[in-house]
Amino acid sequence: MTVSPSTVTANSRARVAVEPIRDLGNRLRANVEQVIFGKHREIELALIALLCQGHVLIEDVPGTGKTMLARAFAKSIGCTFRRIQFTPDMLPTDVTGTSIFNQQTREFEFRPGPIIAQIVLTDEINRATPKTQSALLEAMEERQVTVDGVTHAMPQPFLVLATQNPIEYEGTFPLPEAQLDRFMMRIHLGYPAPAEEAQMLQAQQRVHPIEETQQIISAADLLRAQRAIKEIYIDRLIQEYIVALVEATRRHPDVYLGASPRGSLALLKTSQAKAALRSRDFVSPDDIKELADATLAHRIILSPAARLKHVDARVIVNEIVNSVPVPGARAR
Repeated sequence: MTVSPSTVTANSRARVAVEPIRDLGNRLRANVEQVIFGKHREIELALIALLCQGHVLIEDVPGTGKTMLARAFAKSIGCTFRRIQFTPDMLPTDVTGTSIFNQQTREFEFRPGPIIAQIVLTDEINRATPKTQSALLEAMEERQVTVDGVTHAMPQPFLVLATQNPIEYEGTFPLPEAQLDRFMMRIHLGYPAPAEEAQMLQAQQRVHPIEETQQIISAADLLRAQRAIKEIYIDRLIQEYIVALVEATRRHPDVYLGASPRGSLALLKTSQAKAALRSRDFVSPDDIKELADATLAHRIILSPAARLKHVDARVIVNEIVNSVPVPGARAR
């Protein structure tokens, strides 16, 4: 007799209460959609990353709502918020903070930089030099910064919402591979449909909707949801499916460097959040398929020949998803 992983799940463990996570997600999504029109999938992807304690890179041409999306999420959550506008002349200490000598106490005092906050919007991150971009590496991965040999922990939750223009634009620097790999997801917004753009014009005729966006959840609510999502069941077969997809990116003929193990973890964690938002306490293969593009494509480095042919990493990921077999049933 064969059974699906979900059947084994229901028979072998206690169910996780997913309704609070789903309700929190629905409220957050509805609040952000009052500012960003017609981008339901992109908003859901950003929401999934937030629920997984992951950082988000929002990439597209200027004027498509990248900064507004980040601000709408920040205003919807009751967290400390800082915005960093990256420029070519910015220094790493402008991000992390620095030690200032106090004439009265005759001691050095640490003055925290804007990165030390719960939600940080790094606007046009690829306009800063690689040296300044690297100031974010420790903060994003270890959730701490080290200044003058002293380590300072980040508050919880800690989330970086970064925006960038395409690297072909003048005055931009490509993000280092190590920097890209620390983003759980990369999201492309794209232009709105004509009807949605007309709706946007009407909504902004008198006042921008972002000015009226209200906080609807607290930091404690978000932390509880983040902890609960880790309990969503993911079957061993599904885990092997994730590994197979990531391994396929490393063997593709057009790929010079495939997705890292951090990509596997990102795909696992985001699939748990997506399942919870779909009122399920277990992960299905469809969750993995829908999230592979957003979690893996930006981690792939194409070969020189593929770049000359203008091959898109997202196309490669979709090819892999269509070619790698989905795990089937197994005997109990």
